[in-house]
Amino acid sequence: MLPLPNGRTTRDVAGLRRRAFALEYATIAWNVLEGVAAITAGLLAGSVALVAFGLDSSVEVFASAVVVWELRGVDRGRERRALKTIGVGYIVVAAYVMVDAGNALRVANRPEASPIGMLLLSSTVIVMVALGIAKLRVGRRLGSATVVADGRFSLVDGSLAAAVLVGLVLTALLGWWWADALLAIGISILAFREGREAWTGEGREAEPETTIE
Repeated sequence: MLPLPNGRTTRDVAGLRRRAFALEYATIAWNVLEGVAAITAGLLAGSVALVAFGLDSSVEVFASAVVVWELRGVDRGRERRALKTIGVGYIVVAAYVMVDAGNALRVANRPEASPIGMLLLSSTVIVMVALGIAKLRVGRRLGSATVVADGRFSLVDGSLAAAVLVGLVLTALLGWWWADALLAIGISILAFREGREAWTGEGREAEPETTIE
């Protein structure tokens, strides 16, 4: 086992990489299920926010796949390309959701209650927050900006799930149909911000804890 400058060994780093891969694969599996279920439930209920959330989940699948690809590489240029690719995905979804939500407000679209959507969102809050925190810890110890960025995206996903859940509850209990579209616009703005930060590299960890040779 070769020692690293911070006292860790190559075995320690290998263990961290295995954990990072496991977390990314778990994220991909959950978000595939989450995305399909959210889009289906959203279409059935006429909820723009649920459909937007499902599309955001599809970008999270894409982002995690890009992180897996980056972890198998060795150069920092590959990492920068990975971050830019993730950023483009979020910006595309942000633009689509903004247009769709604006149209929903224009035509006064009134979504129906979605018990399945509420159950899905409640589960997503718990799962994505747990995955996000775990990826932030592992990413910082590995010195991987893409793992850290994906951890932040997972936390954003959990926050969005909570927001959309509130919107569905307000729609079901109070009939506030416009809350659904407004939350979708909020998702669009947040997705655009995350995409811009990934593209420009803002918010990246300046000093990694571990240097991998």
